[in-house]
Amino acid sequence: MTTPDTVVADRPWRVLPAPPVPPSVDHPDAWAYAGSAEVSRQSHLAIWGWADLHAPVGVLLGILSANPYRDVASWVAVVGDPAQPPRAQDVVGFARVDLPTTANTHTAGGDVVVLPGYEGRGVGAALLATLEEHVRATGRTTLYLFSDHSPEPPPGPGALTAPTGTGRAPADARAVRLGLARGYAIEQVARYSVLELPEDPEQRAALAADARAHAGEAYRTHTWRDELPADRYDDLADLWTRMSTDVPLGGLDLQEDPWDADRVRAHLERLAQQHQHVLIAAAEHVTTGRLAAFTVLHTPVPDVPFAFQEDTLVLREHRGHRLGMLVKAANLDAYTAWRPGVRRIHTWNAQENAHMLAINVALGFRQAGVSVAWQRTGL
Repeated sequence: MTTPDTVVADRPWRVLPAPPVPPSVDHPDAWAYAGSAEVSRQSHLAIWGWADLHAPVGVLLGILSANPYRDVASWVAVVGDPAQPPRAQDVVGFARVDLPTTANTHTAGGDVVVLPGYEGRGVGAALLATLEEHVRATGRTTLYLFSDHSPEPPPGPGALTAPTGTGRAPADARAVRLGLARGYAIEQVARYSVLELPEDPEQRAALAADARAHAGEAYRTHTWRDELPADRYDDLADLWTRMSTDVPLGGLDLQEDPWDADRVRAHLERLAQQHQHVLIAAAEHVTTGRLAAFTVLHTPVPDVPFAFQEDTLVLREHRGHRLGMLVKAANLDAYTAWRPGVRRIHTWNAQENAHMLAINVALGFRQAGVSVAWQRTGL
């Protein structure tokens, strides 16, 4: 594997494979991950004005730890004396790639981030080239990446619009120019939105009551935190499987990603290892006793002032009963009762997913920017 070596700001920099994921933040090999976490933190601050979205090193090690459903490879760009062991503070960029092992094994999902102040000096291009070489060596033919931008540019010559017809990327952004130069195409744009709590509780209550009236007696809701009933794992597996087929994917070359009860159990265990609480609200179809819809919040274990709105899905055969609003409102009720106070909830939705976006807007989510999905095929 190549390890480019050149000069940045009169200091040598080079791309190195990150050590295997260590068992703890105190391990000597944790330097690469501590450095990557700091690069991520500063990058998010520069883009959004807050660092809620970055994973601290302890969380990052849990995210990257061994997983039977995917392999991970990581690299870091470091500055300093090549004769000396690198340190966390030497890291000026990182690249990371997920390689699915049970489905979509022709694909890889990557991430390249450069420390603010080091952009435009070849670091990102070297990291991306190293990542691509690794993906090519594994026999994968499709690589997708994401870039974040704030604000979303208005329509016009300064913007690139996704083939879906919704969502735009700034044409002059470094990540956009690099992606185009390396043969990537924009396939989809996700709207990144934030809900500032406390919002108007009467508005949420009215939305929930309206959703409950439309759902009628055919559905009942459940909320669970961390400890989910094992007899619901099969239903949750079906919902997570359908998340891979029933949500808009634009032109991304992705197929069904099957889940089963064991994968649900392993997923919950990994979230605990990542120091995350999970809060789930679900709608049960009373006649069949099966779950018809769900929504998931991830909340860091420390009582920080933010959380992440993750997957939300209503099965196709149960749409039209306002179950999306019903479960989202129920989960927000559970969250605000558990952790009251001023907080931010972050979420992402495909720009073409007009129905789910309308639910979020009604609940008070406001756009903060976009996340652009890039894809290169035929590697």
